[in-house]
Order: sequence, then C-alpha cells, then structure tokens
Amino acid sequence: MKIHLIRHATLLITLGTKKILIDPMLAEAGTMAAVDNSPNPVSNPLTKLTTPLSCLLAANAVCITHLHRDHLDEKAKELLPKDIPVFCQPEDEGKLQSFSFTATYPVVNSIVWDGITISRTGGQHGTGSIGEKMGSVSGFVFEYQGESLYIAGDTIWCNDVAAALDRYRPRIVVVNTGAAQFLTGGPIVMDGKDVITLCRHLPETTVIAVHMEAFNHCLLSRKELSSLAIEQQVNNLLIPADGEELLL
Repeated sequence: MKIHLIRHATLLITLGTKKILIDPMLAEAGTMAAVDNSPNPVSNPLTKLTTPLSCLLAANAVCITHLHRDHLDEKAKELLPKDIPVFCQPEDEGKLQSFSFTATYPVVNSIVWDGITISRTGGQHGTGSIGEKMGSVSGFVFEYQGESLYIAGDTIWCNDVAAALDRYRPRIVVVNTGAAQFLTGGPIVMDGKDVITLCRHLPETTVIAVHMEAFNHCLLSRKELSSLAIEQQVNNLLIPADGEELLL
C-alpha cells in the first residue's frame, strides 16, 4: 500500500493497481477565501500543490468524505473527469450528481469495487452548536488482500471512531488533525490530545496525521504535534510533509 499526502486531507492511495484520490482540493495557493471567524484570516490554500495535476487526475476513482470546500473545491469539480467513480456518503450523492458526476457510489455500509472493500464509518465534526452546523461527515475503511486502511475524515475523537477502530482493527489509520477551530467553540477535528488518545487505543496500528498547515483555521502545527508525541512517548505516529509518499 502506498499513501501519498498531497496536502491537507488530499491523498492519493494505491491499493494493488488502483489509485484512489481522497478529498481533492486542487486550487492554487491563495486563491480561496479564508475561513470566516478564524484567528488566522489569510487566503487558502496556504501551500502549493506538490504533485502535478495530471498525476492526480489520472486516478482510477475518488472518495469524498464530505462536501466542505477544503475536501472538494471548485477546481476539483471543474477538472475531475465527470465519469470517474466517486465514493461518498449517501447524503452527498445528489449534490455530486448536480456537479455533473455520473458515476457516484453512495456507501451505506460497504461495497466492493474491483476487489477493494470500501466501508463507511461515522464521525463527529466538532461539538455543540458548531458541530451541528458542520453537518454529516464520514470516514472510510479500505480493505484489499489483507491490507486495511481507515481514513477517519473530519472528526474529533468520539465513540464512532473508537467503534470503527475496534471493529476493523485497521493496520493503518489516517487522521485529520490540525485542531481546526473558530474564534468560539472547540476543535472541529482532532487536536493533539485526540491524536494521542487514538494512537494509544490501537498501539499496534500505524497512525498517519494529515490536515495541517494548509488551511487557515487549522492551528496545530506538525512541529507541535511531533513534540507532543515525543513527550507522551507515542511511537506509532507518522507526520508526513506535503508531497511525501509512504510505502507501508
């Protein structure tokens, strides 16, 4: 299995001969508006694409955890082939079809595509009234020939995540961290404490932290998370740089 972090939550994963593009945000740096009500009001994305668009657009399929613009932006809607298989949560199928995607596959529980089992998991995109405004989010588990990868999506540590870990016992977990938040309320994705909790829940699993330093409301840096992991003596956490490929 190969996991290529493009930036933020955008990944290109390779399972066998298939490449699946996760949460494509393809805009050029600085061309998207800042997230409102954030302590860091600068234009997004904060970083450039690290991989040629041609490589990303040649993927065999796309998986979209939810429809926030940092997971599917206008550039991706424009450039992605409209007949590419798109895996999504059921709530998003109609909207994706309105963007002219013709091969949408809503995952209710699980489906099998070209020998890859894709299962959907739950999540919690924050707490209180802000969490409610964030709407529905999902994670996805990919299983292929004994390999298993759980992409948790935009969620804090919660019962849904713990249940997914206990049910699937994935070999690899990708977590969206960065402690994204607004001027009021708590984080809407995992902060450092949540990541450490997840690492300790399945210490035999490799945890990969992404969703940092590319969007203006993400306040936790790679350096800060790395320091926390060292302090807490957690050794199953990887924090890749944008553009880094992991062969696992």
